[in-house]
Amino acid sequence: MNTDSTISRRTLVAGIGATAAAATAAAIIGSPAEAATTGTTGTTGTTGTTGTKPTIVLVHGGYADSSCWNATIQELQSKGYTTVCGSNPLRGIPTDAPYIASLLDSIPGPVVLVAHSMGGTVITNAAAGKANVKALVYIAAFVPEVGETQGELITKFPGSEVGPVSVGVPYTKADGTTGIDLYLSKDGKAAFAADISTSAFRVLQATQRPFDADSFIFPTTAAAWKTIPCWGLFAGQDKAIPPACARWMYARANMRKVVEVPNASHVVMLSNPRIVANLITDAARATC
Repeated sequence: MNTDSTISRRTLVAGIGATAAAATAAAIIGSPAEAATTGTTGTTGTTGTTGTKPTIVLVHGGYADSSCWNATIQELQSKGYTTVCGSNPLRGIPTDAPYIASLLDSIPGPVVLVAHSMGGTVITNAAAGKANVKALVYIAAFVPEVGETQGELITKFPGSEVGPVSVGVPYTKADGTTGIDLYLSKDGKAAFAADISTSAFRVLQATQRPFDADSFIFPTTAAAWKTIPCWGLFAGQDKAIPPACARWMYARANMRKVVEVPNASHVVMLSNPRIVANLITDAARATC
């Protein structure tokens, strides 16, 4: 970790929450082998710039696992799209971006790359220079500029409430140093997933994957949205990434289309999967 970082772990924790942590997030599913064996043309929605259906690659953020994309994937598969999800390591840009970049390299043909929450930071870095990535779709996600950190973005506008409901847990890294993993507490429903049922939230909270607190301090090294067409969706009741922040990031990225789901929480892909899938389909049809 660069000790000269503008936002240190201590500064970040103080700025984001009253406790030991802070964060944002959501998830994924599938395998690159499936993409290689399943055809990229389907029975519906075949119009596009090339007539070939892209593979839809979905990347999650923190506090979740692959299953958070399940309902969206069902919608996409019903339209004939091949879908692939790779588990985001959630260790920060230096680990996460190369991992997702290698996944992209394993997929033949065009790709529409989709991300939620912290996954937006990952794809912004991972997709840079990838000729097969034809579109980026940000779902309630970070869209950083080169040099920016997630810590800067989440505190740029008021309204994020995930800090106080995040729990920091020490863990031992491979090099023997101590890191801090951030978990969403059982009291995090209102701040993170207000528009899903209590039982659904309990499953999400129980199966979540934590992320390293250092994820907030690594600066972005590339901004793929500057060269790849992008689409965005944000949630009007998002209390993780405030709507004002999402609007600002999406406007800066000059997105081709931005959709607001007024009553949705941060986990909009769980509560409104058809709207999410429709935007992904728009991106696929416009660019592939």
